[in-house]
Amino acid sequence: MAYADHSEGSSRTVSIIIVALIHAVLGYAFVSGLGMKYVKKAAEQLNVVDVKEEPPPPDEEPPPPPPDQPIEPPPVVAPPPIVQTPAPAPPIQTVRVAPPVVIQTPVAAPPPPPPPAPKQAAQKASPRGSPGSWVTDADYPSRAQREERSGTTGFRLEIGADGRVTNCTVTSSSGSPDLDAETCRLLPRRARFKAAQDENGQPMADSFSSRIVWRLPQ
Repeated sequence: MAYADHSEGSSRTVSIIIVALIHAVLGYAFVSGLGMKYVKKAAEQLNVVDVKEEPPPPDEEPPPPPPDQPIEPPPVVAPPPIVQTPAPAPPIQTVRVAPPVVIQTPVAAPPPPPPPAPKQAAQKASPRGSPGSWVTDADYPSRAQREERSGTTGFRLEIGADGRVTNCTVTSSSGSPDLDAETCRLLPRRARFKAAQDENGQPMADSFSSRIVWRLPQ
């Protein structure tokens, strides 16, 4: 009876150990198998993902160089104005006696030099023909004749280098404007001269002065 209990106890102990070993082996196998499964699955997922490297972007062409532009000179900057400090006013000195007033008389400027004397003709202008034929009784103004007016008109004629009269001026009046006007109307048309000459014998301008006596026709 005692032996039987001992054998039965030993068998139970061995059975418990065997069962424990079986559980340990099964647990290890389960853990190992399950871990390998997940490891393989993860490895398969890692193998499936194909990471492709993106090709590098194409090289961009460099931009064309800018066109040559003239270099503009720098702007001229005016310097800042110089600030001048006003000088203090001179002190005012008062005197009891006023100084004498000096009046300066302006000095008159010297007169301009006289113009050069006109060139004198070596040979004066001379009338062609008789000056008495320049005015006749038929030229007597009718109104002066009716009013019986008479007189002497002095005149001066300007003569050109060609011997023709260029101007007539009354130098002394006859007292009748119509007689004076008729004198300077007729003489430039009728008087003819031989032109004056200089020292070299060249013709030159000159003048001629005389008088016309207006007498009532008989």
